[in-house]
Parts: sequence; C-alpha cells; structure tokens
Amino acid sequence: MNEPRLRRLRWGVRGTLVLGVAASVTANVLHARDNPISQAIAAWPPLALLLTVELISRVPIHTKALAFVRLFATAVIAGIAAWVSYWHMAAVAARYGETSASPYLLPLSVDGLIVVASICLVELTARITDVERPDLADRPAPAPAIHEGAEDERRNGHAQEALGTGPAVRRVTPAEPTDDLAHDLHDVTGSQHDQGDETDKEANEADGSPRPSEPAAERVHLAPDLVPLLPAARAAREELISAGKVVGRDALATQLRRNGVPIRNTRAAELLAALKAEAETNGHRPKASV
Repeated sequence: MNEPRLRRLRWGVRGTLVLGVAASVTANVLHARDNPISQAIAAWPPLALLLTVELISRVPIHTKALAFVRLFATAVIAGIAAWVSYWHMAAVAARYGETSASPYLLPLSVDGLIVVASICLVELTARITDVERPDLADRPAPAPAIHEGAEDERRNGHAQEALGTGPAVRRVTPAEPTDDLAHDLHDVTGSQHDQGDETDKEANEADGSPRPSEPAAERVHLAPDLVPLLPAARAAREELISAGKVVGRDALATQLRRNGVPIRNTRAAELLAALKAEAETNGHRPKASV
C-alpha cells in the first residue's frame, strides 16, 4: 500500500475515532447538570483519551522504559474514560426510552469503537513512518572521514610514485626483517664469527699447530712457480696410492712426468712437503706413506 492511500485511510480512521469520542462526550454532557462547569467536567474524560491517542500516534519513542510508562498512562486514562462514559451513557439511554439490557449494551459499542479506532490510528501512523523513512539498518554504513591533509599527502605520494620522482618505498612484510634489524643481526653474527676466529687462533698458537685455513704453500714456503702444480701433484699422489706404491720424491716426480708435467726430483721434493703439510692439516694421512 502506497503512502497517499495510507494517509487517506488514516484520516478516515481519525474521523471514526472522533465520532466515537463525540458520542461519549454527548452522553456525558446530557447526563450532567444544566451548567457549563458540570458539562465540562463530564466531557473531559473522552476528550483526554482522544488527545492521548493522537499523541501516541504522532510522537515516536525509542526508549523501552518510556514507552512502557506511556502505554500504562494511556491504559489508565482509557479505563477512567470508559468507566465514566459507560454509566453516563447507560443512564441517558434509560432516560430516553431504552429498556431491559439495551441501556447497558449501548455504551459497550461506543467504547469498543473508540478502542479499535485508537489501535488502527497508531498502527497506520507507524506504517506511514516506515514508508517515509526506510530502515536505516539496510543502508550501507558511511565511509570514515579522511583528514584533508592526509588525503592530499596520499594523493601526492601516488603521483610521485607513478612519475618515478618520489622516494623509493620498499614494503616490508611481517616475515621480512627491516634494515635496522638485519644490520643488528649481521653485527651480532659477525661478532660471534670474529670471537670464534680469535679463539681458534689462540688455540693454534698454544699447541703450535698451523691454522686449518692457511694454505699449504704458505706454511712450507712453496715457490710461486710451484703453486700452480699443486693440483697435478695431488692427482699424481692419488694415482700412486691407488697403485699401492710408496709416495716418495722420486716416485712423485716420475708420475708427474708421466702425466705431462716436466719437473726435477728436487722440485718434486718441495711439492711433496706441501702435500704432507696439507694432509696433516686436513686431519688424515694417506693410505700409503708419504
């Protein structure tokens, strides 16, 4: 049902309520004495009920406690008006010729009409209010207000990023450490490695053993021209060990010459010393004597 039709229907219900109240007021005035004061007092209860129903139908309320108080007061006013109007109308009906049970039934029709019209008026007003103002809960929540300065700064940042003129911004995920944290971790790790190197150095100096990371050529003072021959000397040594031969100066020199490396026996002795120092540094000795 559309709003104009609801409004027209409400005016019809309001006219019905006024008609019922007018009948009650007329009966009360006829029952009162023939003076304005008595008639005004008798007419007041139905008029109070009419005003109360009109206020309820027009003024919305959102507090449950106040709504209960308002309904309770309305019920009290309606009870008083019904009681007073019932006996006044019954007396007037009996005075003007109604007999038997008729004088006691006529007031019930008037009071019943007032009750029904009052309920319909309140309900129609609520329906019209719903049509005029839809439920706010169905509307989307308004977006949070953004400060004007923050909005301008955000737009400028996007513009600089699009043009490539702004400072480079690197997004950091929760799992990725920041630069400061990574730098601190690097410092801590580096200091731990330095402390470990210092400890190894002190231990090596105490027992007189060479450092494992020191090259064999430097420990035996190998000539610079023999350093490139160390890989070939290692291969020749492994071949001698695989053949079950003793790895000596002459055998190493002979094997190197067989592998295409021209070398004298005296120079092979220097390579043999470097291989021996390298084997002792690695913590194992060859299968055959060196």
